[in-house]
Amino acid sequence: MSFKDLSLIKPLLKALDTLGYIEPTLIQEKTIPAVLNKKDVIASAQTGTGKTAAFALPILQLLIDYQDVPKHKKTIKSLVVSPTRELAVQINDNFKAYGKYTNLRSMVIFGGTSIEPQL
Repeated sequence: MSFKDLSLIKPLLKALDTLGYIEPTLIQEKTIPAVLNKKDVIASAQTGTGKTAAFALPILQLLIDYQDVPKHKKTIKSLVVSPTRELAVQINDNFKAYGKYTNLRSMVIFGGTSIEPQL
């Protein structure tokens, strides 16, 4: 199976190619189609199996689709919660890498410090 078989759009496929991703892992094969179909997913997998891509790629694709919604109906589009600052930064870095060829933006915000400099 390829990432193209998962119905990912061209900007995401281009980013995956740039990053050297060749084929989806099992968790990505199972999760990406479900999230694209707006299903709730609870999943677990070993470290290094591509869990971040499993949820980030379909979220990015849904956000791109959401760009066609009239501006007055838009709100916060996605929130990813992480147990540590380090993981939050890593997840944000991944979102930026996967979304490199889109016009989407992401940011990381964490507690224990003033929010103003983070925005």
